[in-house]
Amino acid sequence: MADWQELTRRASFASHQLLGWIFWDPRAKENLAALGVPDGLGHYIVNRGAPLAPAGAEALFAAFYTIKREFVHFALNNAATYITNWHEVTVARDAAVRAGLEEMTPQMIAPFGALADDLWNTVDAIPASGRVLFAAHKSWPRPTDPLMSAWNALNCIREWRGDTHFGILLNDNIGVVEAGLLHDAWMGYPKEWIPRSRGADDAEIVAALDNLSSRGFVTDGAINDEGVEYRIELERRTDVLCEIPWRHFGEKNTLELLSILEPVGERYVQQINETAGENWMPAARPRRR
Repeated sequence: MADWQELTRRASFASHQLLGWIFWDPRAKENLAALGVPDGLGHYIVNRGAPLAPAGAEALFAAFYTIKREFVHFALNNAATYITNWHEVTVARDAAVRAGLEEMTPQMIAPFGALADDLWNTVDAIPASGRVLFAAHKSWPRPTDPLMSAWNALNCIREWRGDTHFGILLNDNIGVVEAGLLHDAWMGYPKEWIPRSRGADDAEIVAALDNLSSRGFVTDGAINDEGVEYRIELERRTDVLCEIPWRHFGEKNTLELLSILEPVGERYVQQINETAGENWMPAARPRRR
């Protein structure tokens, strides 16, 4: 019998490693700049949010959940000055993805591309209700190139997990900054690094700590063991709900995907380290405590 919670954890982690590096990739930034956005400004938000961009910056802020409203509005509204076809943003990003994968891990291109149809079958089978960023990505034009088809399908599944995780946070009344503080403590990151990297200021940090303190999650201005235990349980709850796509993908396919991605995952994290630094994309990194 498959241990679906463990397979889900592993597949989600490997997916984050394969997918996450592009959001700090210099070539992706340059490709956005080539579309007219000066210096590719705000390329993380614009590249990731392009499928939902026609709905506007406030909708994208709501979907991103933990990135400060002002960051999202500035990045998307600035890009909208120059972009008339948001799908061109995705095409430009995908060109950077393919070039990067060819350079970093050419050995995974053919076997990963072979999983494209089954990945899209999974995307089409899993529920979209309440998962807005997933639904926007699912509705986007699908590449014909097997590698980029598989990459975009897996990215849809990654966004499905993100929407699901944010739904749990919303249900638990964990706010934008509170989520970052808990994530920091769970990962063993420098104090307040994650929420500050997403735009939180001093006043917002203080207010979030006060809110978490009322739940018993803070001692002497820092997340305590009870807060970390809550965050561990939050991840477990996310994994349980996120068994849905991997069960549909199937045990054989999931194990095949893991055999392709796990041996090369650290190479993608190395790319993030080299282009952005050693803290970015925490979902692609093991806990430090």
